[in-house]
Amino acid sequence: MSAIRIVVVDDSALFRTLLRNAITELPGCEVVASVADGKSAIRKIEELKPDLVTLDVEMPEMNGIAVLQELQRRRSTSRVVMVSRFTATGAQVTTDALLQGAFDFILKPSGKDAAANKSELRVALAEKIAALRDTRVSPVDAAVPPQAPTGRSEPPAGCEAIVIGCSTGGPDALGQILPQLKPDLEVPVFVVQHMPESFTASLATRLNEACELEVAEAADGLRAGPGQIVLARGGRHLLLKRRGPNRFTVRLTDDPPENSCRPSVDYALRSAVDAMGARVLAVVLTGMGRDGLEGCRLVRSRGGRVIAQHADGCTVYGMPKVVITSGQADRIVKLHEIPRAIEMTLQEMSSGLERD
Repeated sequence: MSAIRIVVVDDSALFRTLLRNAITELPGCEVVASVADGKSAIRKIEELKPDLVTLDVEMPEMNGIAVLQELQRRRSTSRVVMVSRFTATGAQVTTDALLQGAFDFILKPSGKDAAANKSELRVALAEKIAALRDTRVSPVDAAVPPQAPTGRSEPPAGCEAIVIGCSTGGPDALGQILPQLKPDLEVPVFVVQHMPESFTASLATRLNEACELEVAEAADGLRAGPGQIVLARGGRHLLLKRRGPNRFTVRLTDDPPENSCRPSVDYALRSAVDAMGARVLAVVLTGMGRDGLEGCRLVRSRGGRVIAQHADGCTVYGMPKVVITSGQADRIVKLHEIPRAIEMTLQEMSSGLERD
């Protein structure tokens, strides 16, 4: 497999060196350029066409968002990982970048130990590069019919809540499908997006501005009902307690991570099934890993439904792939078709119909 070619963009010479050193320790990766400002970055990216760009969020004159927008205008195929500080401003700008198509982000280490900072960066970069390699969908994934759905033991029995799970590429996907949900939606929507604490608040704010439905970050004790979208808080698991038809109380827990994730899609789906049995619709979008598979298996075993994103156009075909190949998806649809697929599945569940 060819090396991943990377351009590093940061106005700090010290941090550029730190990034370069971390990347050189990763197998199959090479830094092809290192630049200090946005305009130089655009020229180098146009010239070198790297696989990946690490892009500083906060730079003078031309910040990371402006660079990202210009790359999109030029139809650059390079994937962009934003490099953000753990601040309110950094979180909001990073969230905006993710909603505009940035591949993912990493946080700048804030410790005083240079060796520890490099190690932290190396681990974070290794995860993103592994996800980048997973974006290369094979013709088999795109063309071969998936395994037939298996494991549902009961007929549909209506729906009381939708649970959406996603990871890498999730903010962009959510930004495309949530605004298309109908404003008269009769059930609440719970979203588990793998993100650290404080970044989910920024994402909820931006999604709320874009959606007719109300979007809020989860809070312990929050009451959710029809027409509301609740985004799991970074660093906490989402637990649902039913308090009436289509109405729930949200609990946040510090239980151990599952699939190395907190919040975890599996955890939220398990609590949803505990709260409402078959009346759950799970939707699995882009993301690396297998978080959500066991939750979907449980949903279907109780009579609920599962929609998975199709490989075509999926940022990282990891989470939906394991659901599909395990025979746990009732519908497999491209991203732009998911709002309609949700609507159709809700109608089928309400009428008690099995889908052919």
